[in-house]
Parts: sequence; structure tokens; C-alpha cells
Amino acid sequence: MESVTIKKQSELMERITAVGTELTMEEYNEIQELINAGMYISISDFLRDAVRDKLYSNSNAAKVIEIRNVDYSEAKKEILDYYRRYKEAFPHEVAEALELDYELVWRITDDLKKEGRLEEIK
Repeated sequence: MESVTIKKQSELMERITAVGTELTMEEYNEIQELINAGMYISISDFLRDAVRDKLYSNSNAAKVIEIRNVDYSEAKKEILDYYRRYKEAFPHEVAEALELDYELVWRITDDLKKEGRLEEIK
């Protein structure tokens, strides 16, 4: 016989909290229309979905980037290596990938263009 574990309701409730909110009548009515159309089973279902959607979209938009303390010559080598490896990239992509200060990457990228070691795609 196979053993099955069923979580107790109390264990589930330890992970969930209720939150109250106020809506305008217009918002409430619009949500009710979505429920009546079968898109959601309840206001709680709609609100959970809206919260998850907002959290997901913000987690992708607000990314914290650690900046490494690297001197100019080391950063220049890393940036040139990055462009050699990936062929093309925007300076902000290089800064993010290498965890370098954006202004430093921009300055080095400009210097590399002036030296003829990097060219801008038009």
C-alpha cells in the first residue's frame, strides 16, 4: 500500500494571510463582470492573480545590480573580451553582465571606438 501525506489545514494557514482592501464601485463592478464572464471564480481569485502579475512584472523590471570595483585597465580588458565573445551589445548590457559602472563602460566603449578597436553598428 502506498503512503500518502496530506498537509493539515493549519499548516497551510501558516503560509497564508488575509489582506483587506477598498475598491471603488467602478472597480468592483468591472471585476464582477470578469467573474460573470467566467474569467475568475471570485474577487479573491482576481485579486490573487492581479497581485501575482504585478509582483512578477516588478521582479523583472526592478533588478538590483551589484557593481564591482574594477580599475579602468581591467574593466577595458573585460569589456573588449565581452564584445569579442558576443560580437554586439549595448553598453548597458555590458555593464549589467560584467557588473561594472555604467558610466565607466560608456567611457571605455567610447575610447575603444576612438582607438578603432570597436565600431558602432548603424
